[in-house]
Amino acid sequence: MARRRPPTRHGLVIVDKPSGMTSHDVINVLRKQLGERRIGHAGTLDPDATGILLVGVGYVTRLLTFLSGLDKTYTGQIVLGSATSTLDSSGTVTATHDMSHITLEEIRRVVAQNFVGEIKQVPPMVSALKVGGVRLHELARQGVEVERAERALTIHEFKVLEMPEPGVVNVEVRCSSGTYIRSLADDLGRALGGSAHLRNLRRTAVSDFQQSEASPLEDVVVHPPITAVRTMSRVVADQAMQAMIKNGRELEKFDSPAPWVLVDENNSVLAIYEQSASGRAKPSVVMANAVS
Repeated sequence: MARRRPPTRHGLVIVDKPSGMTSHDVINVLRKQLGERRIGHAGTLDPDATGILLVGVGYVTRLLTFLSGLDKTYTGQIVLGSATSTLDSSGTVTATHDMSHITLEEIRRVVAQNFVGEIKQVPPMVSALKVGGVRLHELARQGVEVERAERALTIHEFKVLEMPEPGVVNVEVRCSSGTYIRSLADDLGRALGGSAHLRNLRRTAVSDFQQSEASPLEDVVVHPPITAVRTMSRVVADQAMQAMIKNGRELEKFDSPAPWVLVDENNSVLAIYEQSASGRAKPSVVMANAVS
């Protein structure tokens, strides 16, 4: 069997994902566009959702694990008065309620009391989460519903903005990774004594990666590898330290907060180090060669 050629291009792509595509569809397009097979993404976006999808190219795929857990920011519209089978506008209506009396002030009060800070959320059956090795949305298509454990999440901000039309609320949510905004919409409808679903979901930020940096899928920009770990503390390694890094050695803890991205004098990524139980710096990812 022929060995797969090593990647020759490395970097981070900040894609503005269009509606109607899965995250994996985006990867397939980029493999053809960039001529690289080794491409992956951090943080799945629903097919109907738009906005920021972080994509690693080449050896930057090894850094994606540090991006998947970053906080996310979303905008969207919550439609009051109807629940759907998918908790968003792509599903069929399963229940309706008259919620014409609900005001923005009431919504803001309920949000502040129930949906800000540490909350518990049950993943929806239409999510990509796996149970027993099978994705929930695949089971849902078969008409199968399984028990899902509650998960602890953090909603840092839940802004109730305005009602552009009766029964439709514009919102902006900044939350921890793994939060399902469609579930927030459904839960909010219930908390208001009725029902609700989500539409027009857009991811506008992943940590400090902003939508203003995102490029359209048909004309992407491949940013240098260091961009993928720009939120980490950066340490420039001298020649002696580079030799220790190449051998996977632990290092003395650095003064800046962990984790640390270690780079050479050209700002090429050498490794990612995290703090060990003993308080030293231990290698988490070591690149075979400096990646720039």
